[in-house]
Amino acid sequence: GLLHLHNLLRWVILVLIIIAIFRHLAGMNSKRPVNAGDKKIDLFLMIAAHITLLIGLYQWFAGDFGLKMIQAAGMGEVMKNGAVRKLAIEHPVGMIIAIVLITVGRGAVKRATSPAVHKKAFWCFLIALIVMLATIPWSRPLFPGMQ
Repeated sequence: GLLHLHNLLRWVILVLIIIAIFRHLAGMNSKRPVNAGDKKIDLFLMIAAHITLLIGLYQWFAGDFGLKMIQAAGMGEVMKNGAVRKLAIEHPVGMIIAIVLITVGRGAVKRATSPAVHKKAFWCFLIALIVMLATIPWSRPLFPGMQ
């Protein structure tokens, strides 16, 4: 069930981050102050990202595609195999970086009303999206259990 929840939240995060990017881009271009809608989208994005992180960390420590894989095969073997390296190393590290960026972007917007904050949030979220898209294991089913 946790794998399915982790996967479902991936789609929620992708939708929310795209909405947030476009909202902050529009706010940047129109020089409008940060509003409650911007803050709410950013908050939901951060909550979904943090919940997904906690589920993912649990899966990495307790599941078969993280720590157990590294312990069984050894770090050298994991690093030689691109598919295994993606699941055990690149995906968790990339997602932690993306979630840090999401948190920084949300933190900038949290108490701000200045139009200049849109720029910081926009760049944090855009870079987070790029990192996420680069480190999502796309070779795995898009909707596990629904094939």
